[in-house]
Amino acid sequence: MDTNSEIHPFTIDVPQADLDDLAERLTRTRWTTDLPDVGWSRGVPAGYLKGLADYWRDGYDWRTYERQLNSYPQFTTEIDGQNIHFLHVRSPEPDALPLILIHGWPGSIVEFLNVIGPLTDPRAHGGDPANAFHLVIPSLPGNGFSGPTTEAGWDINRVTRALAVLMDRLGYDRYGAQGGDTGAVIAPGLGRLDPDKVVGVHANGLYAFAEVAPEDQVGLTEAEQERLKVQGYWKFEGAGYMMMQTTRPQTLAHGLHDSPVGQLAWIVEKFKEWTDPAADLPEDAVDRDLLLTNVMLYWLTGTAGSSANSYYETAHAGAWSASARSTVPTGVAVFPMDVSIRSTIEREHTLVHWSEFDRGGHFAALEAPDLLVGDVRDFFEKLR
Repeated sequence: MDTNSEIHPFTIDVPQADLDDLAERLTRTRWTTDLPDVGWSRGVPAGYLKGLADYWRDGYDWRTYERQLNSYPQFTTEIDGQNIHFLHVRSPEPDALPLILIHGWPGSIVEFLNVIGPLTDPRAHGGDPANAFHLVIPSLPGNGFSGPTTEAGWDINRVTRALAVLMDRLGYDRYGAQGGDTGAVIAPGLGRLDPDKVVGVHANGLYAFAEVAPEDQVGLTEAEQERLKVQGYWKFEGAGYMMMQTTRPQTLAHGLHDSPVGQLAWIVEKFKEWTDPAADLPEDAVDRDLLLTNVMLYWLTGTAGSSANSYYETAHAGAWSASARSTVPTGVAVFPMDVSIRSTIEREHTLVHWSEFDRGGHFAALEAPDLLVGDVRDFFEKLR
């Protein structure tokens, strides 16, 4: 039971010494070399990474994004013994629906910077004020300014329970949940945990852990057949990061915690693989400065290990798969590189809304904020 339920205002104020240390480490990087003509097939090319790291050191300005983040009200509170950091952006519309936005890995609250305005104040962004939301955007335990977790056991179900406590502590007894990646597991989990409070769940990048039986594959759409192939690819070629974080996160953490270029490579590889396939490079899909700001939240807070450890905790608790079918109305947005297959998702969720887009990618809020905002509005419009 929590003995401290106080909510404290929070302002990001990174010491200049930390930024100077980062610049020095980037300058002293010991670079590896590329094999000829292998491109990205074996991971992030050294030539590409060096150019990005040089810009990080010489062209990127953290203080600009620190100010942008601080322009939104931020708070911390202790839940289940863990510090929880969150943005709480109230809409000017009095009848706005509370909505919790949940990031995944290797994302952060930075993912949502371009959707905060349109969702909280649609009147000022060409939308209908009836579609306004009060936003709660937490840094997941072990991520960003929620700080490293201080004890073992923070699997995805414990995280879900903590976020339910957060919404209750904020006085919201009726709200929606939206998430991508890990957030697409936590958001439905909130619906299962608090079906009387959660009016609806919207997810992008939603994945059903149930296998598609061979006899069921004949009924798949052409797009779903392609997603099934991508699933197969992720299970083998694309699963290295997951196996490492699921089995030996602490070994990985030593390198990422000590080397900013190591941390950058570990994250930017996923932005290359999971963003819109029409983009040649990660920064063609996601603004380069926002990409680096996202990396900064891992580097400055020293959360490479604790964020990776959440995979270990969840896998060893057997918590990735849903324990029961959700009865809460659920909407799914499918972007390029998502592997959502409707027939398997319907087994675990009460689907009332399904959209497919040909632009964007796994980091939808960063890549195609206009599409995500529109779909979130459309989904919740029926549930207010």
